[in-house]
Amino acid sequence: MHAQPGVGVCPDAPEEESDDRRDQRYLPASTFRSRRSALSDAQRQTWERLWPELGLSLGAPAGEGPGGGEPPLDTRAWFGRQAPLVLEIGCGSGTSTLAMAKDEPDIDVIAVEVYKRGLAQLLCAIDREGVGNIRLIRGNGVDVLQRLIPPGSLTGVRVFFPDPWPKARHHKRRFLQPGTIGLIADRLLPGGVLHVATDHPGYAEHIGEVGDAEPRLRRADPTSRLPISVVRPTTKYETKAHEAGSAVTEFIWLRHE
Repeated sequence: MHAQPGVGVCPDAPEEESDDRRDQRYLPASTFRSRRSALSDAQRQTWERLWPELGLSLGAPAGEGPGGGEPPLDTRAWFGRQAPLVLEIGCGSGTSTLAMAKDEPDIDVIAVEVYKRGLAQLLCAIDREGVGNIRLIRGNGVDVLQRLIPPGSLTGVRVFFPDPWPKARHHKRRFLQPGTIGLIADRLLPGGVLHVATDHPGYAEHIGEVGDAEPRLRRADPTSRLPISVVRPTTKYETKAHEAGSAVTEFIWLRHE
């Protein structure tokens, strides 16, 4: 997936080979793209200081997930409170994550991303701005949903600008497929929100079809009263998409009561 890169929130080091490649063994080959992403000294220091408290690395499967051999996340203990929970899959460097979490301090947000550098940038921003309602998971979105999130526990799921895999032979690698949409619907509580945005017209058509085909979801009016905000900040990535003539399509579905 390639969530919008957003704005770097810590100084960037020259790119070189990182340990992202080694994580390939933990991820479905169909969804992994190797990237070069070394951390700067500032990012590394922040990571070492805050990751043990705010982050979780999801490695090779150790059980059957919620209801099986691996316990679900204890989000109440992790956040230190009981609050509505939003899962953002593919947060990139966290520009949208941070802005939306700041606007909704009464909602807890778990940001999921494969690439360490993006998470390090978000971690730096959390530290700098004193935002307390974000936690981070380094891992694959499907793994997180299957292994850590129990059914009917999420108030919202956000998937912003997933990798469109534009070549026809790669369409099967797209994250938002019927099985994934069904898994998300299962993890949403009744009345929960699935919010998706993409700037790729072909992928938008596909997302609309698979989302509308999921019987537990129905389209929602974005101007209606919803349990979470669906107002996204405009990132640099999105601005470039607009300048290139790419329109952004938004989808909002509600889990049936």
